[in-house]
Amino acid sequence: MENQETIIIVGGLSAGPSAAAKARRMNENARILLFEKTDYISYATCGIPYAFSNTIKQREKLLVIKPALLENRFAVEMHLNEPVLDILPDQHLVVTPEGNYTYDKLIFATGARPFVPEIPNLVEASNWSNVRNQADFDKIYDHLSEMKDIVILGGGLIGVESAENLCKAGKNVTLVELAPTILATWDEKFGHLAGEALRAGGVEVITGVGVSEAVVEDGRLIAVKVGDKIIKADYLMTAVGGRPNTEILKDKGADTIGNGALVVNSRMETSLPDIYAAGDNVSIKNIINNEAGYFPMGTHSNKGGRVAGANAAGGNEQFPGAYGTAIVKVFDYTMARTGFNEHALEQRNIPFKSTLIIAASTPGFYPDPKDLFVELFYEPQSGRLLGAEVFGEKGADKRIDVLATAIYAKLTVQDLPNLDLAYAPPFSPAKDPVVVAGYTASNTMKFAHEEISPRDLVQYLETVDSTSYQLLDVRNPVELQQQGQIPEAINIPLDQLRDRIEELDAEKTQLIYCQKGLRGYLASMILVNNGFTKVKNMQGGFLLYSKSALPIVPVSVQG
Repeated sequence: MENQETIIIVGGLSAGPSAAAKARRMNENARILLFEKTDYISYATCGIPYAFSNTIKQREKLLVIKPALLENRFAVEMHLNEPVLDILPDQHLVVTPEGNYTYDKLIFATGARPFVPEIPNLVEASNWSNVRNQADFDKIYDHLSEMKDIVILGGGLIGVESAENLCKAGKNVTLVELAPTILATWDEKFGHLAGEALRAGGVEVITGVGVSEAVVEDGRLIAVKVGDKIIKADYLMTAVGGRPNTEILKDKGADTIGNGALVVNSRMETSLPDIYAAGDNVSIKNIINNEAGYFPMGTHSNKGGRVAGANAAGGNEQFPGAYGTAIVKVFDYTMARTGFNEHALEQRNIPFKSTLIIAASTPGFYPDPKDLFVELFYEPQSGRLLGAEVFGEKGADKRIDVLATAIYAKLTVQDLPNLDLAYAPPFSPAKDPVVVAGYTASNTMKFAHEEISPRDLVQYLETVDSTSYQLLDVRNPVELQQQGQIPEAINIPLDQLRDRIEELDAEKTQLIYCQKGLRGYLASMILVNNGFTKVKNMQGGFLLYSKSALPIVPVSVQG
Protein backbone atom coordinates (compact mmCIF):
# COMPACT_ATOMS: atom_id res chain seq x y z
CA MET A 1 0.00 0.00 0.00
CA GLU A 2 1.44 3.35 -1.02
CA ASN A 3 2.27 5.83 1.77
CA GLN A 4 1.47 3.23 4.40
CA GLU A 5 2.88 4.39 7.73
CA THR A 6 4.76 1.87 9.86
CA ILE A 7 4.38 2.01 13.65
CA ILE A 8 6.73 -0.20 15.64
CA ILE A 9 6.03 -0.94 19.30
CA VAL A 10 8.78 -2.34 21.52
CA GLY A 11 7.45 -4.16 24.58
CA GLY A 12 4.33 -6.22 25.18
CA LEU A 13 3.38 -5.97 28.86
CA SER A 14 0.65 -3.34 29.29
CA ALA A 15 1.59 -0.07 27.62
CA GLY A 16 2.58 -1.82 24.37
CA PRO A 17 -0.69 -3.69 23.71
CA SER A 18 -2.67 -0.64 24.82
CA ALA A 19 -0.74 1.47 22.31
CA ALA A 20 -1.21 -1.10 19.55
CA ALA A 21 -4.97 -1.34 19.99
CA LYS A 22 -5.44 2.44 20.12
CA ALA A 23 -3.18 3.02 17.12
CA ARG A 24 -5.27 0.59 15.09
CA ARG A 25 -8.52 2.23 16.16
CA MET A 26 -7.10 5.56 15.03
CA ASN A 27 -5.54 4.40 11.77
CA GLU A 28 -6.93 1.41 9.88
CA ASN A 29 -4.27 1.59 7.16
CA ALA A 30 -1.07 1.72 9.21
CA ARG A 31 1.27 -1.22 9.46
CA ILE A 32 1.70 -1.97 13.18
CA LEU A 33 4.41 -4.29 14.49
CA LEU A 34 4.87 -5.29 18.16
CA PHE A 35 8.13 -6.80 19.39
CA GLU A 36 8.30 -8.74 22.65
CA LYS A 37 11.36 -10.63 23.90
CA THR A 38 9.25 -13.36 25.60
CA ASP A 39 6.45 -15.57 24.30
CA TYR A 40 3.64 -13.86 26.24
CA ILE A 41 2.17 -10.38 26.43
CA SER A 42 -0.08 -8.36 28.70
CA TYR A 43 0.18 -10.47 31.86
CA ALA A 44 -1.23 -9.15 35.13
CA THR A 45 1.87 -8.62 37.27
CA CYS A 46 -0.24 -7.13 40.06
CA GLY A 47 -2.39 -10.26 40.12
CA ILE A 48 0.50 -12.67 40.77
CA PRO A 49 0.32 -12.52 44.60
CA TYR A 50 -3.38 -13.42 44.56
CA ALA A 51 -2.69 -16.55 42.52
CA PHE A 52 -0.41 -17.87 45.30
CA SER A 53 -3.47 -18.29 47.53
CA ASN A 54 -5.72 -19.47 44.69
CA THR A 55 -7.82 -16.33 45.00
CA ILE A 56 -7.07 -16.26 41.28
CA LYS A 57 -7.49 -19.94 40.51
CA GLN A 58 -6.19 -20.27 36.96
CA ARG A 59 -2.84 -19.16 35.53
CA GLU A 60 -4.56 -18.23 32.28
CA LYS A 61 -6.52 -15.53 34.11
CA LEU A 62 -3.24 -13.62 34.54
CA LEU A 63 -2.84 -13.43 30.76
CA VAL A 64 -5.04 -10.43 30.06
CA ILE A 65 -4.64 -10.28 26.28
CA LYS A 66 -3.58 -13.16 24.07
CA PRO A 67 -1.30 -12.47 21.09
CA ALA A 68 -3.93 -13.88 18.74
CA LEU A 69 -6.36 -11.15 19.77
CA LEU A 70 -3.98 -8.40 18.67
CA GLU A 71 -3.24 -10.29 15.47
CA ASN A 72 -6.79 -11.12 14.47
CA ARG A 73 -8.86 -8.25 15.84
CA PHE A 74 -6.37 -5.40 15.52
CA ALA A 75 -4.19 -6.61 12.63
CA VAL A 76 -0.97 -6.23 14.60
CA GLU A 77 2.09 -8.14 13.40
CA MET A 78 3.34 -9.95 16.49
CA HIS A 79 7.07 -10.63 16.85
CA LEU A 80 7.29 -12.76 19.99
CA ASN A 81 10.60 -14.09 21.30
CA GLU A 82 12.30 -11.44 19.19
CA PRO A 83 14.22 -9.00 21.41
CA VAL A 84 15.12 -5.58 20.10
CA LEU A 85 18.90 -5.27 20.21
CA ASP A 86 19.24 -1.68 19.08
CA ILE A 87 17.36 1.34 17.80
CA LEU A 88 18.93 3.79 15.36
CA PRO A 89 16.83 6.97 15.58
CA ASP A 90 18.70 8.77 12.77
CA GLN A 91 17.88 5.94 10.40
CA HIS A 92 14.44 5.16 11.87
CA LEU A 93 15.65 1.58 12.21
CA VAL A 94 15.03 -1.22 14.73
CA VAL A 95 17.56 -4.05 14.96
CA THR A 96 16.65 -7.57 16.15
CA PRO A 97 18.32 -11.01 15.77
CA GLU A 98 15.94 -11.62 12.86
CA GLY A 99 16.83 -8.49 10.89
CA ASN A 100 16.31 -4.75 10.56
CA TYR A 101 12.94 -2.99 10.46
CA THR A 102 12.22 0.60 9.46
CA TYR A 103 9.58 2.71 11.13
CA ASP A 104 7.83 6.05 10.75
CA LYS A 105 6.84 6.19 14.42
CA LEU A 106 8.15 4.11 17.30
CA ILE A 107 6.61 3.47 20.72
CA PHE A 108 9.10 2.37 23.38
CA ALA A 109 7.28 0.38 26.08
CA THR A 110 10.02 -1.76 27.60
CA GLY A 111 8.94 -1.35 31.24
CA ALA A 112 11.35 -1.94 34.11
CA ARG A 113 13.50 -4.83 35.31
CA PRO A 114 13.67 -5.95 38.93
CA PHE A 115 16.38 -4.61 41.17
CA VAL A 116 18.17 -7.37 43.09
CA PRO A 117 20.45 -6.27 45.93
CA GLU A 118 23.83 -7.95 46.19
CA ILE A 119 23.48 -10.78 48.69
CA PRO A 120 26.56 -12.96 49.26
CA ASN A 121 26.13 -16.56 48.04
CA LEU A 122 22.67 -15.98 46.54
CA VAL A 123 23.80 -16.60 42.95
CA GLU A 124 24.85 -20.10 44.00
CA ALA A 125 21.24 -21.00 44.88
CA SER A 126 18.46 -22.03 42.51
CA ASN A 127 15.48 -21.63 44.83
CA TRP A 128 14.94 -17.87 44.68
CA SER A 129 13.42 -15.40 42.26
CA ASN A 130 11.85 -12.00 41.82
CA VAL A 131 8.08 -11.54 41.81
CA ARG A 132 7.94 -9.57 38.60
CA ASN A 133 6.81 -11.55 35.57
CA GLN A 134 5.13 -14.69 34.34
CA ALA A 135 8.37 -16.69 34.44
CA ASP A 136 8.83 -15.74 38.10
CA PHE A 137 5.27 -16.81 38.86
CA ASP A 138 5.68 -20.15 37.10
CA LYS A 139 8.90 -20.88 38.97
CA ILE A 140 7.29 -20.11 42.33
CA TYR A 141 3.90 -21.68 41.74
CA ASP A 142 5.22 -24.91 40.22
CA HIS A 143 7.17 -25.61 43.42
CA LEU A 144 4.87 -23.97 45.96
CA SER A 145 3.69 -27.27 47.41
CA GLU A 146 7.31 -28.11 48.29
CA MET A 147 7.83 -24.87 50.22
CA LYS A 148 7.16 -24.37 53.90
CA ASP A 149 9.33 -21.43 54.99
CA ILE A 150 9.42 -18.44 52.63
CA VAL A 151 11.32 -15.20 53.09
CA ILE A 152 10.27 -12.11 51.13
CA LEU A 153 12.77 -9.28 50.76
CA GLY A 154 10.96 -5.98 50.28
CA GLY A 155 7.93 -4.54 52.05
CA GLY A 156 6.39 -2.62 49.17
CA LEU A 157 3.09 -3.36 47.45
CA ILE A 158 4.06 -6.66 45.81
CA GLY A 159 6.01 -7.84 48.86
CA VAL A 160 3.11 -7.19 51.25
CA GLU A 161 0.50 -8.72 48.93
CA SER A 162 2.70 -11.79 48.39
CA ALA A 163 3.25 -12.17 52.13
CA GLU A 164 -0.48 -12.13 52.87
CA ASN A 165 -1.41 -14.60 50.16
CA LEU A 166 1.43 -17.03 50.86
CA CYS A 167 0.40 -16.96 54.53
CA LYS A 168 -3.16 -17.78 53.46
CA ALA A 169 -1.69 -20.67 51.45
CA GLY A 170 -0.37 -22.11 54.70
CA LYS A 171 3.27 -21.04 54.42
CA ASN A 172 5.49 -19.67 57.17
CA VAL A 173 6.28 -16.21 55.82
CA THR A 174 8.91 -13.73 56.95
CA LEU A 175 8.88 -10.28 55.38
CA VAL A 176 12.12 -8.30 55.59
CA GLU A 177 12.15 -4.54 54.91
CA LEU A 178 15.21 -2.30 55.20
CA ALA A 179 13.15 0.83 55.97
CA PRO A 180 11.81 1.47 59.51
CA THR A 181 8.31 0.37 58.45
CA ILE A 182 6.75 -1.59 55.61
CA LEU A 183 5.08 0.29 52.74
CA ALA A 184 7.61 3.09 53.15
CA THR A 185 5.99 5.40 50.58
CA TRP A 186 3.29 5.97 53.21
CA ASP A 187 3.90 7.99 56.36
CA GLU A 188 5.63 6.03 59.11
CA LYS A 189 2.55 6.00 61.35
CA PHE A 190 0.55 4.31 58.59
CA GLY A 191 3.39 1.87 58.01
CA HIS A 192 3.12 0.89 61.69
CA LEU A 193 -0.61 0.28 61.27
CA ALA A 194 -0.05 -1.92 58.21
CA GLY A 195 2.76 -3.80 59.93
CA GLU A 196 0.51 -4.50 62.91
CA ALA A 197 -2.18 -5.86 60.56
CA LEU A 198 0.35 -8.06 58.75
CA ARG A 199 1.67 -9.51 62.01
CA ALA A 200 -1.88 -10.13 63.25
CA GLY A 201 -2.48 -12.13 60.07
CA GLY A 202 0.44 -14.43 60.85
CA VAL A 203 3.37 -12.91 58.95
CA GLU A 204 6.66 -12.30 60.75
CA VAL A 205 7.71 -8.75 59.91
CA ILE A 206 11.30 -7.58 60.35
CA THR A 207 12.08 -3.93 59.60
CA GLY A 208 15.14 -1.71 59.72
CA VAL A 209 17.49 -4.40 58.41
CA GLY A 210 18.08 -6.31 55.17
CA VAL A 211 19.19 -9.78 54.16
CA SER A 212 22.97 -9.74 54.59
CA GLU A 213 23.82 -13.28 53.49
CA ALA A 214 22.32 -16.37 51.88
CA VAL A 215 23.11 -19.72 53.46
CA VAL A 216 23.45 -22.23 50.62
CA GLU A 217 24.05 -25.98 50.65
CA ASP A 218 24.44 -28.09 47.50
CA GLY A 219 23.11 -25.30 45.33
CA ARG A 220 20.01 -24.67 47.39
CA LEU A 221 19.14 -21.87 49.77
CA ILE A 222 18.41 -23.20 53.26
CA ALA A 223 18.41 -19.95 55.29
CA VAL A 224 19.14 -16.24 55.18
CA LYS A 225 20.97 -14.02 57.63
CA VAL A 226 18.94 -11.01 58.75
CA GLY A 227 20.75 -8.86 61.29
CA ASP A 228 21.89 -11.27 63.99
CA LYS A 229 19.20 -13.85 63.10
CA ILE A 230 19.42 -16.92 60.89
CA ILE A 231 15.99 -17.51 59.33
CA LYS A 232 15.13 -20.82 57.74
CA ALA A 233 14.11 -20.45 54.09
CA ASP A 234 12.97 -22.92 51.46
CA TYR A 235 12.62 -20.01 49.04
CA LEU A 236 13.55 -16.33 48.84
CA MET A 237 11.47 -13.83 46.88
CA THR A 238 12.89 -10.39 46.14
CA ALA A 239 10.46 -7.52 45.66
CA VAL A 240 12.52 -4.37 46.11
CA GLY A 241 11.48 -2.29 43.14
CA GLY A 242 12.64 -1.94 39.56
CA ARG A 243 14.92 -0.05 37.22
CA PRO A 244 13.59 1.42 33.94
CA ASN A 245 14.74 -0.39 30.78
CA THR A 246 15.89 2.65 28.84
CA GLU A 247 19.57 2.09 28.04
CA ILE A 248 19.01 1.73 24.29
CA LEU A 249 17.46 5.20 23.97
CA LYS A 250 19.50 6.78 26.74
CA ASP A 251 22.64 5.86 24.82
CA LYS A 252 21.19 7.65 21.79
CA GLY A 253 20.78 10.88 23.78
CA ALA A 254 17.20 10.62 25.03
CA ASP A 255 16.50 12.79 28.06
CA THR A 256 16.03 10.90 31.33
CA ILE A 257 15.56 11.63 35.02
CA GLY A 258 17.89 10.40 37.77
CA ASN A 259 16.67 6.79 37.85
CA GLY A 260 16.94 6.47 34.07
CA ALA A 261 13.24 6.86 33.24
CA LEU A 262 12.63 8.62 29.94
CA VAL A 263 11.34 12.18 29.97
CA VAL A 264 8.17 12.52 27.90
CA ASN A 265 5.75 15.37 27.30
CA SER A 266 1.98 15.14 27.67
CA ARG A 267 1.78 13.57 24.19
CA MET A 268 4.16 10.84 25.41
CA GLU A 269 6.87 12.03 23.02
CA THR A 270 10.50 11.53 24.04
CA SER A 271 13.24 14.02 23.18
CA LEU A 272 14.10 11.87 20.13
CA PRO A 273 12.13 12.60 16.92
CA ASP A 274 9.24 10.24 16.12
CA ILE A 275 9.80 8.15 19.26
CA TYR A 276 7.10 7.87 21.92
CA ALA A 277 7.37 6.02 25.22
CA ALA A 278 4.97 4.71 27.85
CA GLY A 279 4.94 2.39 30.86
CA ASP A 280 7.30 1.83 33.75
CA ASN A 281 10.21 3.12 31.67
CA VAL A 282 8.94 6.72 31.58
CA SER A 283 8.76 9.68 33.91
CA ILE A 284 5.34 11.28 34.22
CA LYS A 285 4.70 14.85 35.32
CA ASN A 286 3.39 15.25 38.85
CA ILE A 287 0.44 17.58 38.38
CA ILE A 288 0.62 18.90 41.96
CA ASN A 289 3.95 20.70 41.53
CA ASN A 290 4.81 19.95 37.86
CA GLU A 291 7.99 18.04 38.71
CA ALA A 292 9.08 14.98 36.77
CA GLY A 293 7.70 12.06 38.76
CA TYR A 294 7.98 8.29 38.53
CA PHE A 295 4.77 6.30 39.01
CA PRO A 296 5.25 2.64 37.93
CA MET A 297 1.62 1.56 38.04
CA GLY A 298 -0.51 -0.36 35.57
CA THR A 299 -3.07 2.46 35.48
CA HIS A 300 -0.52 4.89 34.08
CA SER A 301 1.00 2.33 31.72
CA ASN A 302 -2.38 1.81 30.10
CA LYS A 303 -3.18 5.53 29.93
CA GLY A 304 0.26 6.41 28.60
CA GLY A 305 0.17 3.59 26.06
CA ARG A 306 -3.23 4.69 24.84
CA VAL A 307 -2.07 8.28 24.32
CA ALA A 308 1.20 7.20 22.66
CA GLY A 309 -0.69 4.89 20.30
CA ALA A 310 -3.19 7.57 19.36
CA ASN A 311 -0.55 10.18 18.63
CA ALA A 312 1.76 7.80 16.76
CA ALA A 313 -1.24 7.09 14.50
CA GLY A 314 -1.83 10.79 13.81
CA GLY A 315 -3.94 11.86 16.77
CA ASN A 316 -3.44 14.65 19.30
CA GLU A 317 -4.24 13.26 22.74
CA GLN A 318 -2.76 14.25 26.09
CA PHE A 319 -1.83 12.50 29.32
CA PRO A 320 -1.44 15.45 31.73
CA GLY A 321 0.22 13.52 34.55
CA ALA A 322 -0.33 11.72 37.84
CA TYR A 323 0.21 12.22 41.56
CA GLY A 324 0.94 8.91 43.24
CA THR A 325 -2.41 7.35 44.11
CA ALA A 326 -2.01 3.80 45.43
CA ILE A 327 -3.90 1.22 47.46
CA VAL A 328 -3.01 -2.10 49.10
CA LYS A 329 -4.90 -4.84 50.92
CA VAL A 330 -3.36 -6.07 54.20
CA PHE A 331 -5.53 -8.99 55.33
CA ASP A 332 -8.79 -7.38 56.60
CA TYR A 333 -7.42 -3.85 56.24
CA THR A 334 -6.93 -1.46 53.36
CA MET A 335 -4.30 1.27 53.15
CA ALA A 336 -4.37 3.93 50.47
CA ARG A 337 -2.66 7.19 49.55
CA THR A 338 -2.75 9.99 47.01
CA GLY A 339 -0.57 13.02 46.37
CA PHE A 340 2.21 14.11 48.72
CA ASN A 341 2.58 13.05 52.34
CA GLU A 342 4.61 14.66 55.13
CA HIS A 343 7.96 13.20 54.09
CA ALA A 344 7.49 14.10 50.42
CA LEU A 345 6.45 17.66 51.25
CA GLU A 346 9.36 18.20 53.62
CA GLN A 347 11.76 16.75 51.06
CA ARG A 348 10.56 19.35 48.54
CA ASN A 349 10.43 22.24 51.02
CA ILE A 350 6.72 22.73 50.30
CA PRO A 351 4.91 24.46 53.21
CA PHE A 352 1.98 22.43 54.51
CA LYS A 353 -0.31 21.66 57.40
CA SER A 354 -1.77 18.27 58.23
CA THR A 355 -4.97 17.02 59.84
CA LEU A 356 -5.55 13.47 61.02
CA ILE A 357 -8.90 12.13 62.16
CA ILE A 358 -10.24 8.76 63.26
CA ALA A 359 -13.87 8.41 62.23
CA ALA A 360 -16.30 5.54 61.80
CA SER A 361 -16.83 4.34 58.23
CA THR A 362 -20.51 3.68 59.00
CA PRO A 363 -22.94 5.11 61.62
CA GLY A 364 -22.62 4.02 65.24
CA PHE A 365 -26.16 2.62 65.16
CA TYR A 366 -25.32 0.33 62.21
CA PRO A 367 -23.83 -3.10 63.07
CA ASP A 368 -20.07 -3.56 63.29
CA PRO A 369 -18.77 0.00 62.76
CA LYS A 370 -15.10 0.25 61.80
CA ASP A 371 -12.61 3.07 62.32
CA LEU A 372 -11.00 4.89 59.43
CA PHE A 373 -7.74 6.79 59.87
CA VAL A 374 -7.71 9.75 57.47
CA GLU A 375 -4.84 12.22 57.17
CA LEU A 376 -4.93 15.29 54.94
CA PHE A 377 -2.00 17.46 53.84
CA TYR A 378 -2.78 20.94 52.56
CA GLU A 379 -1.42 24.41 51.86
CA PRO A 380 -1.39 26.51 55.07
CA GLN A 381 -2.87 29.65 53.53
CA SER A 382 -5.22 28.49 50.77
CA GLY A 383 -6.14 25.08 52.17
CA ARG A 384 -5.55 23.47 48.75
CA LEU A 385 -5.35 19.70 49.18
CA LEU A 386 -1.84 18.33 48.51
CA GLY A 387 -2.19 14.73 49.64
CA ALA A 388 -4.01 12.20 51.79
CA GLU A 389 -3.57 8.79 53.40
CA VAL A 390 -6.29 6.43 54.63
CA PHE A 391 -6.26 3.18 56.64
CA GLY A 392 -9.10 1.01 57.85
CA GLU A 393 -11.14 -2.16 57.52
CA LYS A 394 -13.98 -0.70 55.50
CA GLY A 395 -14.39 2.15 53.03
CA ALA A 396 -10.79 3.26 52.54
CA ASP A 397 -11.02 2.73 48.79
CA LYS A 398 -14.08 4.94 48.45
CA ARG A 399 -12.53 7.79 50.46
CA ILE A 400 -9.15 7.77 48.71
CA ASP A 401 -10.80 8.03 45.31
CA VAL A 402 -12.83 11.03 46.49
CA LEU A 403 -9.65 12.67 47.79
CA ALA A 404 -7.69 11.83 44.62
CA THR A 405 -10.43 13.50 42.58
CA ALA A 406 -10.30 16.51 44.90
CA ILE A 407 -6.56 16.87 44.28
CA TYR A 408 -7.07 16.76 40.50
CA ALA A 409 -9.77 19.42 40.78
CA LYS A 410 -7.51 21.58 43.02
CA LEU A 411 -10.13 21.59 45.78
CA THR A 412 -9.38 22.97 49.24
CA VAL A 413 -10.06 21.38 52.61
CA GLN A 414 -12.84 23.96 52.95
CA ASP A 415 -14.45 22.44 49.83
CA LEU A 416 -14.56 18.91 51.19
CA PRO A 417 -17.56 19.43 53.55
CA ASN A 418 -19.50 20.78 50.57
CA LEU A 419 -19.17 17.60 48.53
CA ASP A 420 -22.49 15.83 48.00
CA LEU A 421 -21.35 12.33 48.91
CA ALA A 422 -23.58 9.26 48.88
CA TYR A 423 -25.15 8.40 52.23
CA ALA A 424 -26.86 5.26 53.49
CA PRO A 425 -26.06 3.46 56.76
CA PRO A 426 -24.37 0.40 55.18
CA PHE A 427 -21.88 2.67 53.40
CA SER A 428 -21.30 5.88 55.32
CA PRO A 429 -22.36 7.97 58.30
CA ALA A 430 -24.27 11.18 57.68
CA LYS A 431 -20.97 13.01 58.20
CA ASP A 432 -18.66 11.07 55.95
CA PRO A 433 -15.02 10.75 57.14
CA VAL A 434 -13.96 12.92 54.18
CA VAL A 435 -16.39 15.61 55.33
CA VAL A 436 -15.22 15.31 58.94
CA ALA A 437 -11.59 15.60 57.86
CA GLY A 438 -12.49 18.72 55.87
CA TYR A 439 -14.28 20.26 58.84
CA THR A 440 -11.37 19.48 61.15
CA ALA A 441 -8.76 20.94 58.80
CA SER A 442 -10.90 24.03 58.24
CA ASN A 443 -11.26 24.53 61.99
CA THR A 444 -7.52 24.22 62.49
CA MET A 445 -7.01 26.95 59.90
CA LYS A 446 -9.60 29.22 61.55
CA PHE A 447 -8.97 28.91 65.26
CA ALA A 448 -6.04 29.41 67.63
CA HIS A 449 -5.21 25.75 68.19
CA GLU A 450 -2.85 23.47 66.36
CA GLU A 451 -2.58 19.77 65.66
CA ILE A 452 0.49 17.76 66.62
CA SER A 453 1.33 14.21 65.59
CA PRO A 454 2.15 11.55 68.20
CA ARG A 455 5.81 11.41 67.17
CA ASP A 456 6.13 15.20 67.13
CA LEU A 457 4.54 15.25 70.58
CA VAL A 458 7.18 12.85 71.92
CA GLN A 459 9.92 14.95 70.35
CA TYR A 460 8.38 18.07 71.89
CA LEU A 461 8.31 16.46 75.34
CA GLU A 462 11.93 15.39 75.00
CA THR A 463 13.33 18.71 73.81
CA VAL A 464 11.22 21.49 75.38
CA ASP A 465 11.55 22.71 78.98
CA SER A 466 8.91 20.83 80.96
CA THR A 467 8.01 23.96 82.95
CA SER A 468 6.70 25.60 79.76
CA TYR A 469 3.89 23.16 78.99
CA GLN A 470 1.19 20.97 80.48
CA LEU A 471 0.27 17.57 79.01
CA LEU A 472 -3.47 17.09 79.43
CA ASP A 473 -5.29 13.77 79.07
CA VAL A 474 -9.05 14.39 78.78
CA ARG A 475 -10.14 10.73 78.72
CA ASN A 476 -12.18 9.21 81.52
CA PRO A 477 -10.34 7.47 84.42
CA VAL A 478 -11.51 4.01 83.38
CA GLU A 479 -9.83 4.47 79.98
CA LEU A 480 -6.55 5.31 81.67
CA GLN A 481 -6.81 2.26 83.89
CA GLN A 482 -7.49 -0.02 80.95
CA GLN A 483 -4.98 1.43 78.48
CA GLY A 484 -2.37 3.44 80.38
CA GLN A 485 -1.35 6.98 79.47
CA ILE A 486 1.50 9.09 78.16
CA PRO A 487 4.17 9.66 80.83
CA GLU A 488 3.76 12.83 82.96
CA ALA A 489 0.22 13.57 81.70
CA ILE A 490 -2.37 15.04 84.05
CA ASN A 491 -5.94 13.81 83.77
CA ILE A 492 -8.96 16.10 83.64
CA PRO A 493 -11.88 14.35 81.92
CA LEU A 494 -13.48 16.49 79.23
CA ASP A 495 -16.80 16.79 81.05
CA GLN A 496 -15.01 18.23 84.10
CA LEU A 497 -12.76 20.62 82.20
CA ARG A 498 -14.85 23.77 82.55
CA ASP A 499 -15.15 23.28 86.33
CA ARG A 500 -11.44 22.52 86.74
CA ILE A 501 -9.97 24.93 84.21
CA GLU A 502 -8.20 26.85 87.00
CA GLU A 503 -5.88 23.84 87.38
CA LEU A 504 -4.32 24.80 84.06
CA ASP A 505 -1.89 27.64 83.40
CA ALA A 506 -2.93 29.82 80.46
CA GLU A 507 0.66 31.03 80.09
CA LYS A 508 1.87 27.51 79.29
CA THR A 509 1.42 25.49 76.11
CA GLN A 510 -1.40 23.01 76.55
CA LEU A 511 -0.75 19.64 74.89
CA ILE A 512 -4.06 17.79 74.78
CA TYR A 513 -5.06 14.28 73.85
CA CYS A 514 -8.06 11.98 74.16
CA GLN A 515 -8.76 8.53 72.72
CA LYS A 516 -9.24 9.33 69.02
CA GLY A 517 -9.02 13.12 68.68
CA LEU A 518 -12.58 14.44 68.90
CA ARG A 519 -12.66 15.08 72.65
CA GLY A 520 -9.21 16.62 72.37
CA TYR A 521 -10.57 19.04 69.79
CA LEU A 522 -13.53 19.91 72.03
CA ALA A 523 -11.15 20.48 74.95
CA SER A 524 -8.98 22.68 72.71
CA MET A 525 -11.96 24.85 71.81
CA ILE A 526 -12.95 25.20 75.49
CA LEU A 527 -9.45 26.43 76.31
CA VAL A 528 -9.21 28.73 73.29
CA ASN A 529 -12.56 30.30 74.19
CA ASN A 530 -11.28 30.84 77.72
CA GLY A 531 -8.26 32.82 76.60
CA PHE A 532 -5.65 30.08 76.16
CA THR A 533 -3.50 30.96 73.14
CA LYS A 534 -1.01 28.08 72.99
CA VAL A 535 -3.03 24.91 72.47
CA LYS A 536 -2.07 21.74 70.57
CA ASN A 537 -4.32 18.70 70.08
CA MET A 538 -2.65 15.36 69.36
CA GLN A 539 -3.78 13.83 66.07
CA GLY A 540 -5.45 10.45 66.32
CA GLY A 541 -5.46 10.58 70.11
CA PHE A 542 -4.15 7.83 72.34
CA LEU A 543 -5.30 5.15 69.88
CA LEU A 544 -2.85 6.26 67.19
CA TYR A 545 -0.17 6.99 69.81
CA SER A 546 -0.41 3.46 71.19
CA LYS A 547 -0.14 1.93 67.70
CA SER A 548 3.03 3.93 66.98
CA ALA A 549 5.26 2.07 69.49
CA LEU A 550 5.66 5.14 71.74
CA PRO A 551 6.13 5.26 75.56
CA ILE A 552 3.10 4.35 77.73
CA VAL A 553 2.88 4.05 81.51
CA PRO A 554 0.25 2.07 83.44
CA VAL A 555 -2.28 3.92 85.57
CA SER A 556 -3.91 2.79 88.80
CA VAL A 557 -7.16 4.64 89.46
CA GLN A 558 -8.23 4.83 93.08
CA GLY A 559 -11.78 4.40 94.27
